[in-house]
Amino acid sequence: MKDMPLTVRRAIELLGIVLIAAILVVGSDIIMPVIMAFFISIMLLPLYRFLRKLHFPEIAAIILPILMLAIVLGLIIWFFSAQVAELVSDFPQIKKNVSAHINAISSWINSISSFSTNEQVKFINEKSNDLLGMAGKAASGAALTLTSVFVFVGLLPIYIYLMLFYKDILLRFIFMWFKTEDHAKVKDGIYETEVIIKNYLLGLLIQVTYMTILLGGILMIIGIKHALLIGVIFAILNLIPYVGALLGNIIGVLLTLTSSTELWPVITVLGVIAGVQFLDNNILMPRIVGSKVKINALFAILGVIIGGSIAGVAGMFLSMPIIAVLKVIFDRTEMFKQWGLLLGDERPSRSPMTFAAFRRKSNVPERPGVEKTKEKE
Repeated sequence: MKDMPLTVRRAIELLGIVLIAAILVVGSDIIMPVIMAFFISIMLLPLYRFLRKLHFPEIAAIILPILMLAIVLGLIIWFFSAQVAELVSDFPQIKKNVSAHINAISSWINSISSFSTNEQVKFINEKSNDLLGMAGKAASGAALTLTSVFVFVGLLPIYIYLMLFYKDILLRFIFMWFKTEDHAKVKDGIYETEVIIKNYLLGLLIQVTYMTILLGGILMIIGIKHALLIGVIFAILNLIPYVGALLGNIIGVLLTLTSSTELWPVITVLGVIAGVQFLDNNILMPRIVGSKVKINALFAILGVIIGGSIAGVAGMFLSMPIIAVLKVIFDRTEMFKQWGLLLGDERPSRSPMTFAAFRRKSNVPERPGVEKTKEKE
């Protein structure tokens, strides 16, 4: 492939990207559980190795971490369900609060426009009927969606078990793709990929825990109703880069509005969320994850949007670790080095338009104050 003209090589690369995207769109129901199982199996590898050192049988050393993960996820689901049940029990009061907010908004609209109360009621009824019609259409596909979720969850432990059981075959398959003289680079890439995925996923699990406790605890002390539910929803949504935090703020405000007729709780919730998020983004999460691979914000947001359009919520959650793994592979491959540069946030200290050295593939100095995130090979 090195002997091909540059334009042909670039055309093949772009066609490859289009083909991979098409495969992901068509086969997302099959591919996403495999990718999820791959990441989880890497996160469980340290526990598997520890049990093997204690002379556990291989099958037991694989099954025990999967059972422990299932217990942890079960506790999270139970906690979330308990908080939702508490919210449902307060539904009569929520209905009164929502009516009060609607009346206040209606009065405000009357004061600034000629849109009468009767016209507002008519408009709301029309839109409500439209929403009910849309809900009916969506409900017709609910059975299929629910089945897909159960299939997804049911296949995960099977995939995780088989990946841990056949990991040596998979590793040998990877090495056989490369020349013997490149095996050292491949080995380093595999180790780096394992560290990145393990730190990222374990960091996310720790992040959900401390965000729920910190945010929910502070709101509970202040006296905000459904504080723990706001905390757990924001902590889970915050796992989705950039987009999740915005959705978490919106849901937090809506839950606060439904539980109170005053404005100060909403301002308090937004202020506490902003403070906790600042602490998380700048102090806690960088120390917990500690990844050397940095993804620039542009491709992080694009990755979340593309992942969501391809595979829904699962694609949004998996977008960042997938991009991080791709960057590790691209950085260690001469042919695709420019793609690794595109995904990263290592900005050159001078413009490539004015300095020829910055147009080459070799490592170049970065802007002052930007941390070096890629080791020289």
